[in-house]
Amino acid sequence: MESLKVLQLSGERATFDEATVEKLRSSLRGGLLLPNDDGFDKARTVWNAMIHRSPALVVRCAGVADIRQAVAFAHENRLLTAVKGGGHNIAGNAVCDGGLLIDLSAMRAVTVDPIASVAHVEPGATLGDFDHECQAFGLATPMGINSTTGVAGLTLGGGFGWLSRKYGMTVDNLLAADVITADGRLLRASATENPDLFWAIRGGSGNFGVVSRFEFKLHPVGPEILGGLIVYALKDATSALKQLREYVKQLGEDTNVWTVMRKAPPLPFLPPEVHGTEIIAFCVFHAGKPDEGLKAIEPMRKLGTILGEFIGMQPYTAWQQTFDPLLTPGARNYWKSHNFVDLSDGAIEVAVKYVQNLPSPHCEIFFGLIGGATTRPKPDATAYAHRDAIYVCNVHGRWDTAAEDQKGIAWARGFFREAAPYATGGVYVNFLTDDEPERIKAAYGPGYERLVSAKKKYDPDNLFRMNQNIRPSP
Repeated sequence: MESLKVLQLSGERATFDEATVEKLRSSLRGGLLLPNDDGFDKARTVWNAMIHRSPALVVRCAGVADIRQAVAFAHENRLLTAVKGGGHNIAGNAVCDGGLLIDLSAMRAVTVDPIASVAHVEPGATLGDFDHECQAFGLATPMGINSTTGVAGLTLGGGFGWLSRKYGMTVDNLLAADVITADGRLLRASATENPDLFWAIRGGSGNFGVVSRFEFKLHPVGPEILGGLIVYALKDATSALKQLREYVKQLGEDTNVWTVMRKAPPLPFLPPEVHGTEIIAFCVFHAGKPDEGLKAIEPMRKLGTILGEFIGMQPYTAWQQTFDPLLTPGARNYWKSHNFVDLSDGAIEVAVKYVQNLPSPHCEIFFGLIGGATTRPKPDATAYAHRDAIYVCNVHGRWDTAAEDQKGIAWARGFFREAAPYATGGVYVNFLTDDEPERIKAAYGPGYERLVSAKKKYDPDNLFRMNQNIRPSP
């Protein structure tokens, strides 16, 4: 092979001869991929098709030893380094151009201790992997709404899902983690071991090292839950959202309702004439007794004229996959996001206005309801600080071709600007795109300086910078 050139943190390129590359390869139980190798393109591909980057080499990790080898090689040679778990992050930071990609996607083991109600999870596991293993014992924890999302990235940014009103953020259920820091140490982070690192990884993204194992607290859920959709025409949206904001103030924590406004997909319970028209859909979920759930969601059936509904008992694992068809890989995605403490008339007006002018049939605006248990910890309890957020709004721009980029991005940014006066100013870090560096401090909140201190301690050279980056120095 010719000599291998790899981009360094300085912007220069390090040159490695064949002997050095083979020495690294032989130290791995997994594998080492170069651009012409089979599997290289798959390894560098992430969920968002707007991201097209090509590293110089990929370390396919099979275990902790491989991660340590890769981190040591990157640290010693000061290489630009990206870390890929599920590869689902909107910003595409799981892959870099010209540097080293540490690929954890083959490390997908989930081990459940049903007696202790604890799950041990490797960093390449997806939500689908997690749910499959945990639901074998009727257990779960709050974790996203799309089964192909990676557990690692979701958790490190805070994490929330259908169960969050009852059991809190994902990080509120993280008991411990094993972290390989930039100097190659393997540290256990928990409330009693390296507590500053444990605080930082619960919302501070991937800034402090590579997590090789997560340990989660589990809760009894399922195996069946009450869930479904109630769909109204967009003309009912303004009134329905105003009624929703009052309804949720009295809502029990077993119940959750997410709101999606978009063009109707061809759902079988909707009349054909509704397909492709603008709708508002309420996605209802209840983790408690079915009869109590039906009673709790009944007001959601009286917000206007129902176009169609589908509500019933179903496996929790099936509900977790309900929205997978709308989030398949291969499309181009661009997001803008706000947090809200309430749905003001102004916020509702802006949202309805922008849904009337969708640039693509795949675009949508959703309001994810959290609150409840997510608001009880103090803002400084974890690095995830947005404990005042009741609604997490995501403007999900999605289309098929690069020719649609300009129109779609302008639409998303327009909503963001017009909705900003009604939002908190905070934002969920996992929803930030790669063109919003000015919002990083807002994403991390009032604990930002504490995060900087942790960064200086555990990654002073900023090796782990392919993320919503916390710089160790100005």
